[in-house]
Amino acid sequence: MFKIMIDPQDFLEFIKNRRSIRSFQDKQISDNEIQMILEAGRWSPSASNKQPWEFYIIRDKEILKEISNNAFYGRHIKRAPLAIAIVGKKKISPNYYIQDTSLVSMIMMLMAWSLGIGTCWTGALNRKKVKKLLDLGENDYLLTVLPMGYIKGNFPKPTLRTALDQIIKEM
Repeated sequence: MFKIMIDPQDFLEFIKNRRSIRSFQDKQISDNEIQMILEAGRWSPSASNKQPWEFYIIRDKEILKEISNNAFYGRHIKRAPLAIAIVGKKKISPNYYIQDTSLVSMIMMLMAWSLGIGTCWTGALNRKKVKKLLDLGENDYLLTVLPMGYIKGNFPKPTLRTALDQIIKEM
């Protein structure tokens, strides 16, 4: 029989308390914590277990600055101690690489949060320029670049959510 490893109410509270973080301390993330985030991503589900992804760990400040300059609403990326680019491999899973890498990004974000590390999903990128910067191939899909770091400043307040009864339909 499967044993529940985390209390469901605690997990729901954990999800509700997660925030998008755009202000980071000037403090390096340990290799052990980075490894845990990557390992969590590696264990993400994927269609037919194809695992059509690669993870690029970016610590180089010049590269972070260039990504930041090519990310709309992404100026905070240059101030992160590191970022992880999540790249979908189109040839491995031509129909599901976007869904699979989207799952990876959320799993990594949750693991980071569990370690006290903030991140923010970056979707509005000049993908063509950032792909070139990262030396990605034609069949590589740059899903996102996740800047990561310890939270600097005040903890963000929760944003409003649509009431559950307004977004569910029963059949």
